[in-house]
Amino acid sequence: MSIFKAYDIRGIVPTELDADMARKIGNAFARFLGAKRLVVGQDMRTHSPELADAVSEGMRDAGCDVIRLGLASTPMTYFAIGSLDCDGGLCVTASHNPGQYNGMKLCREGAKPVSMATGIADIQKTCEGPYPAPVAQRGKEETVDLLADYAGHVAKFADLGQPMVVAMDAANGMAAYTLPPILERVPNIRAASLYMELDGTFPNHEANPLKEENLHDVQKLVREKKAALGVAFDGDADRCCFVDETGRTVSADLMTALLAPRFLAEQPGAGIIYDLRSSWVVKEEIRRAGGEPIRERVGHSFIKATMRKRGAIFGGELSGHFYFAKNFSTDSGVIAMMSALTFLSSAENRGKTLSQLVSGLRRYHSTGEINFRVPDKDAAIARLRSDYADGKQDELDGITVEFGDLDAPEWWWFNVRASNTEPLLRLNLEASHAALRDEKRDQLTRLLGDPV
Repeated sequence: MSIFKAYDIRGIVPTELDADMARKIGNAFARFLGAKRLVVGQDMRTHSPELADAVSEGMRDAGCDVIRLGLASTPMTYFAIGSLDCDGGLCVTASHNPGQYNGMKLCREGAKPVSMATGIADIQKTCEGPYPAPVAQRGKEETVDLLADYAGHVAKFADLGQPMVVAMDAANGMAAYTLPPILERVPNIRAASLYMELDGTFPNHEANPLKEENLHDVQKLVREKKAALGVAFDGDADRCCFVDETGRTVSADLMTALLAPRFLAEQPGAGIIYDLRSSWVVKEEIRRAGGEPIRERVGHSFIKATMRKRGAIFGGELSGHFYFAKNFSTDSGVIAMMSALTFLSSAENRGKTLSQLVSGLRRYHSTGEINFRVPDKDAAIARLRSDYADGKQDELDGITVEFGDLDAPEWWWFNVRASNTEPLLRLNLEASHAALRDEKRDQLTRLLGDPV
């Protein structure tokens, strides 16, 4: 399977991705952009220094100057690209993947993402050819320490009206590096922290907070410390997942619905982006707060492009990505945490718990994401298109079919989309009541096969 993915570059080191390939990627990226100056950050994985060195060499061979950040989370790299005079850059990281993986997340100027459709395919094609001879005037390399500036930037998103105990699980990932200087600037946060030691082998648990088993430690810590909430970060700190004060997981779509009014108070009538797997409660709450709900396909490159195009102020994705217009329209797990704490500590919410605030949003009934191993994904989607022809269909991402709407006494909808990296179809389904959800889930399961 290729290391060149829909939204980034990722593979096992060294069998799929090594220093020679990293050098090729750096060179091809610089040439693709016609770049004069690029940023390179790297996470804490054991092979990230070697790969970042190689990327820099490749860029310099193309005549491009390189700004090395050293250790940097993906959001910190975005901040560097957005705030420095440069043509783009990348972070050497494999996000939430296990320690044997590494990869790169790429941006052009202004922290605009580079995806398969906007450059990765071109870079892949170049990398399949021979490595070009270095230019006569190779680029220069400089090291810039932006941690303090980045910490100051993130801290501006926090406005806590009272001290709050917060349980945090950095998963031995990059949040462990960026959180300490940020927390120094927000004294009202009383942090109870887990796994704050950088370790690219992830000795405690996988750095993927979407898996419920990876939340057990922070759920326990929330209850022990009587924290207002818990937050678990992924490996490169661009995503996070929340648990309430009882330890119950709060899904990212419910957090999007909860936080939307806060951002709309800053910019009334603005757009809020949500991904098409999200509960219908999201669009309902956005409308109720006077905003414009904007539905988008799954994937950070699509969300970010639509945010810029539509002037949206905030966005949320079911995978735990939260996007902020005042953060170069990019995602940040730590800024999401700051936004949640600001909301909880506001005057109108003082004395209310997160579970109380979220309870009213749990009014519809979803299955969560269910995966099916399907050899012919296109044929399966074609069958769904035919079998559910009496519903309202669209193919923004896979196939979405809706029966009824929010004003109806009974309604349900589903989305089935293909995985970008595995032979899987992913089902999300929601209904107005639990019995209807279960009935339709079982119906679709009979069509798609046994869940994996």
